[in-house]
Amino acid sequence: MDSRPDNLPYDPARDGRLPDACVDIARRLFAEVGADRWQLSFKVFEGALARSARKRFGSSIEASEFEAYVSTLHLQDLALACACLEGSDTAWEEFVADYRGYLRAASAAILRCAPSEPSAVELADSLFTDLYGLSGQGAANRSLFRYFHGRSSLKSWLRAVLAQRHIDLIRATKRFESLDEQAADGEPRRLREPRTVELPADPRREQYLERFREALTGALLSLDARDRCRLQLYYGEDRTLAEIGRVIGEHESSVSRNLERVRKELRATVEGLLRAGSAAVNGGPAPMGLDDAQVALCIQYAAEEAAIDLDKLLNPAKSQDLPGHEPKVGP
Repeated sequence: MDSRPDNLPYDPARDGRLPDACVDIARRLFAEVGADRWQLSFKVFEGALARSARKRFGSSIEASEFEAYVSTLHLQDLALACACLEGSDTAWEEFVADYRGYLRAASAAILRCAPSEPSAVELADSLFTDLYGLSGQGAANRSLFRYFHGRSSLKSWLRAVLAQRHIDLIRATKRFESLDEQAADGEPRRLREPRTVELPADPRREQYLERFREALTGALLSLDARDRCRLQLYYGEDRTLAEIGRVIGEHESSVSRNLERVRKELRATVEGLLRAGSAAVNGGPAPMGLDDAQVALCIQYAAEEAAIDLDKLLNPAKSQDLPGHEPKVGP
């Protein structure tokens, strides 16, 4: 484990350093993600957390705020991205194995074609060049991974990068159209106003969203009352960690850890339900289970969909039934 000099004052401008009060939290998280399998050093992981936290809090980072903030990050994804950025062969092998199929499926959704189509394969695989960074000295400093801060899942971030790349390619093609072409009447063709390029929609998006809603509803019902209450208070009523702790009788740090645990359990259950498929309804065919790439798209679309109201889905969890709970009124 890397050592850090404790006699240096905290300098937010210095790369890779957290305030001393936050370091123990970062070390605990580092152990939890199991980044040693990628030979990732704590120093690199700490640097990633510091940059992400500074994006959120600026130069002033309090330990309690930091702990609550990092509990919302996709830390496993962040650690993998850091390890790839550092050039870990093990991390890259895992990344390619887990994400190549997803990237091709996402490219196919953007292009409205089959994942096996050459255009989808080309769009997806071209991203690997920029994720690797250019060869030669300082390659890691040019890798796109340096822009990933863990606030979204790695799959969501990659799909956004793919979508932007597709738009950039369309714009580049339009830019290089000949400007001195002659019109049919022999007069020079007038320059046209640039058009807004719209991202093609996935025709199966609504089906994926409905499958996600069904799976999430089932997963929420499978939670015990106390865990549903934690989610209701945090997401449905916008309570702070301290307020939730007072309602359910837990320390603030315990609330944070339990929320993270419930989120992980909920995601695992949702993914399992999506992969398992559904029972037949009204004599119709039973919906087939989804593959990993389709599950990832379900979750990505749900993350973008404001119409999915977690508060309504949490209705079976009546947090006001717990002793000491009073519904929050006002901001």
